[in-house]
Parts: sequence; structure tokens; C-alpha cells
Amino acid sequence: QVQLVESGGGLVQAGGSLRLSCAASGSIFSINAMGWYRQAPGKQRELVAVITRGGSTNYADSVKGRFTISRDNAKMVYLQMNSLKPEDTAVYYCNAALGATMTHYWGQGTQVTVSS
Repeated sequence: QVQLVESGGGLVQAGGSLRLSCAASGSIFSINAMGWYRQAPGKQRELVAVITRGGSTNYADSVKGRFTISRDNAKMVYLQMNSLKPEDTAVYYCNAALGATMTHYWGQGTQVTVSS
């Protein structure tokens, strides 16, 4: 079991930056990968960025070159968001994949709103 808590969301103007944080607790040694998803109103939840246990990263095409996922220890993961656009507006969710079955756990989400 893993518990995830996101923070750092807020209101920002287009072109601005935000840094989201995800704090993991519980069976953190079973985490194989962590990622950030987002869900805009009326849209499906989509993968934004992922970082594996080995440190490799992948990004959605829409955020490549603007967002960076990183971690500083086994329980903290970050999403640095630069050059934000109104279309980045969404609830952002932290995700962890655990064990051989890659069971997914979710945080409660943090709202990011980008104004024009």
C-alpha cells in the first residue's frame, strides 16, 4: 500500500511556472515507477510524465521541452512546469506503480489553472 499526497498547484498566468510535489508513504520500496497524470474537464485522464526506478523518464508530446519530472529521494517526486499554457489547466494526479503486477495508486489531485 502506498499513499500519495500532491501539493503545489495554483493559479498562474500563461508563460509562468509551477512546481508540483508528490509525497509518498507506505510501501515505498515496492514502487517501480512514479508519474504525473492530469485530467481536464470533460477529458480522459492522461499521462504527463513518468520516472522509473532506474531514473529513466518519458513525457507526453504536449509537454516535452516544458515539463521535467524528477525525484530527490525514494519518497518525493516533483513536476517542474515551465512555459505553461491555458491548455495545461487540469487536476494533476501523482501516480505510483508497485510490484510485479504494477498496481497503481493515486493521490487526490491538485488543481493547476493557467490563465491567458
